Amino acid sequence: MIKWGAISMVLVMMLASCNGAKDGETSGREDLTAKKLLQGIWLDDETDIPLMRINGDTIYYIDPQNLPVYFKVVRDTIYVRGNTPTAYKIDRQTEYSFWFHSLSDEIVKLHKSDNPGDTLAFSSQETEITPSIQEIIKKDSVVVYKGTRYRGYVYINPSQMKVIKTAYSEEGISMDNVYYDNVIHICVYEGRNQLYGKDITKKMFANIFPEEELNQTILADMNFMGVDEKGYHYEATLQIPESSVYHLVSLTIDSDKQLHIKMVE
Repeated sequence: MIKWGAISMVLVMMLASCNGAKDGETSGREDLTAKKLLQGIWLDDETDIPLMRINGDTIYYIDPQNLPVYFKVVRDTIYVRGNTPTAYKIDRQTEYSFWFHSLSDEIVKLHKSDNPGDTLAFSSQETEITPSIQEIIKKDSVVVYKGTRYRGYVYINPSQMKVIKTAYSEEGISMDNVYYDNVIHICVYEGRNQLYGKDITKKMFANIFPEEELNQTILADMNFMGVDEKGYHYEATLQIPESSVYHLVSLTIDSDKQLHIKMVE
């Protein structure tokens, strides 16, 4: 089962942006003069709020959860090489003014800061990483099949494995947020006898998801679904962080203790 919501439009934007950025970035020589003009802190024209700081070939955003990204300027376009390569057409560029077209076709108008105090908004150089859970979550369920009592356990463990998700601001600017993924241990018992046990990671689903899609999800949840003649059944939830978009995946352990994985129809 797949919940889409507004993600379809985001995916279209990502694919179009990625393809165009890859082609255009390699089609001409980098404009080092334009890159030099971009050095400094840039504020939104309407609000005077700092949006980004450019230092060398790197863009730093004001939100500490956003990853810094490499960029280059070729002709009239700025190419940002984040998790999803993105290209923005430059409408105007001077030493103190920078206008460009966002992915939502809005003109983002910025001006360079002359206030030394604005550097304080970018004082933290470390990217904040959001864990999907704070501590181990334990779940267990009991089922009876043909007179035998089985207990299925789930242990959802936080990990240090990073997931980078491309998000989009209201103005149509792509930004990369970082999250920690989970490792989920599953096991089935008959009384005190362990019949099966295994650590499940997101990489185990690589055969049923496109790489780009899998990379932006976390292994969010797992449930013991029951026992029948085919084996022991679990259901995993892979979710795009901080969204309602998720996929359900069926895990079946057969009589030979082989794990079979498929999408839930």
